[in-house]
Amino acid sequence: MSGDLRRHASPQKNSWGAGAGTSPEARLRQRLPTLDDIERRTRRRIPRFAFDFLEGGTGGDLNTKRNRQALDAVELVPRYGAPGPVHTEVELLGVQCAAPIGISPVGVDGIVWPGATKILAAAAAKARIPYMAGTLATATIEEVAGLAGPYAWFQLYGLPANDHSVTFDLIKRAGSAGVHVLAATLDAPVRSKRPRDLRNGLVVPFRPTLKTIFDVASSLPWLLALLKEGTPAFRNMEQYVDKPPTQAGTAGFVQSQIKGTFSWDTVKRMRDAWPGALVVKGVMHPADAEQAIAVGVDGILVSNHGGRQLDAAPAAIDVLPAIAGCVGTRATILFDSGIRSGLDVARAIALGAHGTLAGRAFLLGLGALGESGATYVAELLKEELETAMGQLGAPSVDMLSRLTRRHRDAFDFT
Repeated sequence: MSGDLRRHASPQKNSWGAGAGTSPEARLRQRLPTLDDIERRTRRRIPRFAFDFLEGGTGGDLNTKRNRQALDAVELVPRYGAPGPVHTEVELLGVQCAAPIGISPVGVDGIVWPGATKILAAAAAKARIPYMAGTLATATIEEVAGLAGPYAWFQLYGLPANDHSVTFDLIKRAGSAGVHVLAATLDAPVRSKRPRDLRNGLVVPFRPTLKTIFDVASSLPWLLALLKEGTPAFRNMEQYVDKPPTQAGTAGFVQSQIKGTFSWDTVKRMRDAWPGALVVKGVMHPADAEQAIAVGVDGILVSNHGGRQLDAAPAAIDVLPAIAGCVGTRATILFDSGIRSGLDVARAIALGAHGTLAGRAFLLGLGALGESGATYVAELLKEELETAMGQLGAPSVDMLSRLTRRHRDAFDFT
């Protein structure tokens, strides 16, 4: 199967079950019906260091495992007697979306699949779902906005030098480019220790070894994408370093300048400077959600950074109900960290989220299928959500929040 499956159409609607047909689309669906299948294929097609970078967490990967176990433990009680068509359309921060599903930022996403940022932006527009591109994405804010249109969101790390001069220039650039939502990252106050990356020598600046060279040479689809797109770089940062920008110079700037988080005073300044919707990313406590509301944000993204920052942190899903119960009528509640299926999306909505985002899932799609992979995953998640809603007797997204659920490990902050 080709690394770039552009000749394949997107997954067929209502195409579950074996024997759905012998077309390329049906065969593809039968081979890759779940994200677990996509993940196994990706493992074979991209370098080991790239797979470890995507899948790994911090420390002993305890928090990534906790996210998965906690989502699996959420039970939803179906209701029957009122069958009808299912509608996944939802409005998120003023934009009508095809489903309550978005694409999370993954820093230096080009390590997982060269050219990932632009591919994800275009896929988001096609699927009519948000794409939150990162500060450390491998394409510029301007390029992302041009491809994603009204679905372009931007995740911002803090660059506190010179009273956040670069931070506020990035905000200005995002506004000029037409970005719709700005997300201030709170959940990376210091750099985490990621043992998989350290063992693979994946540090900034990256210095190839014989091991990584062999790894790349053994991953032909990834290598062909690299030859087409070039070496991943921090494109948003290049205009802030000496000209002409070099990889070493840009990497050094990132290493020394990005501190990752913001004070509440700085978030208030961002609110004053940004006319669009403002989200804070990484909230895990209701008191922090209240503080965010007090400085005027529009959205709260409940997240533990996908398990990549603190191994002792709770599963994000376990703190979601308390935060939603505290501020859910005053802000849009978003959720990420562990979403791997449409059923996971339904679980998060049932527990108080208005929308969800996933990062690893979409990059796994690129690793498995090349440029068509993000579209495949978007439609796969949407179809799984439709199936879950139909099984649960929830014809609309808002009906999911009315379901009876059992969530034994939910945090009680009182």
